[in-house]
Amino acid sequence: MSANDCGSGGGAQTYTGLRIASIFIILGTSMFGALFPVVARRVPWLRVHIPSTMFLIAKYFGSGVIVATAFIHLLDPALQELSSPCLSPAWQEYPYALAISLGSIFGIFVIEIFAFRWGTEVLRKAGVGAPQGHMHDIDGGRGQEIEKIQGDAESGLENSSLGIEETDSQESAIGRILGVMILEFGVLLHSVLIGLTLAVDPDFKILFVVIIFHQMFEGLGVGSRLAYMELPRKYAMVPIIGACLYGITTPIGIAAGLGVRTTYNPNSTTASIVSGVMDAFSSGILIYTGLVELMAHEFVFNKKMIEGPTKNLVLALGLMMLGVGLMALLGKWA
Repeated sequence: MSANDCGSGGGAQTYTGLRIASIFIILGTSMFGALFPVVARRVPWLRVHIPSTMFLIAKYFGSGVIVATAFIHLLDPALQELSSPCLSPAWQEYPYALAISLGSIFGIFVIEIFAFRWGTEVLRKAGVGAPQGHMHDIDGGRGQEIEKIQGDAESGLENSSLGIEETDSQESAIGRILGVMILEFGVLLHSVLIGLTLAVDPDFKILFVVIIFHQMFEGLGVGSRLAYMELPRKYAMVPIIGACLYGITTPIGIAAGLGVRTTYNPNSTTASIVSGVMDAFSSGILIYTGLVELMAHEFVFNKKMIEGPTKNLVLALGLMMLGVGLMALLGKWA
């Protein structure tokens, strides 16, 4: 890497007009990906005219996108950034990116445990039952919820929620909101960094096209999780707020990058450390969310997947693998 690349000079000055336009183009595609599943499940006309199968495709495809994002789009860049030759030799002596990601996984794990303990105590004092799980409450081994899903275990894909039971119980809202907040936090950090990179990267055209698809696919992943949050009426706006937050973060990152591109060099020492640490931390969040919240609770602990029709399981797995494969492929360019 040349000394110029490691310096504090600015990013690329080319394609200024298109970079500005990218703020609005990516805002539109990100908003569409995240908001469409949420709105489509809430608007009666759309629910009637859009087959339920489409929601499930987005849901499981999106789960795969999130898992691939954790490893290909976050952990790998973090390893490269924190082992950059621009950094001091001390950074080369230990796999800091992996250590930060590991710490993030256990940090989120501990936070969830104590958050549920606190929530349980608060609800107990209020005379309400304990929180019943994570953001989608699909653990097939949880009390009365088993009875609720056993009735449709044999129904086909079009007539089944594949483990997403309807409930508006107050006690489960805390778990759902906590789970989706963890997911959102990891994705939002990643989205801001993507925007900063797009604003200053000299290979703008290729990166721009890839990020359009990247943000739309990732938006579908986040939006499908938000869409299936069954919350009490008082929390009805949470999914919409979450989708909008996702939609605006990358455009904010692009705008910020354009504002500082005369001085901001993404390959500088400071930029490499900051982005590497943030990518590593975000990767831990999404690894935990993807493996525990999405894969384990969607499949291993989901009674419908264990005892229901094999075709539903195969289709859900296939959709998730498709999401993983496409998002991993995009990692070749971004």
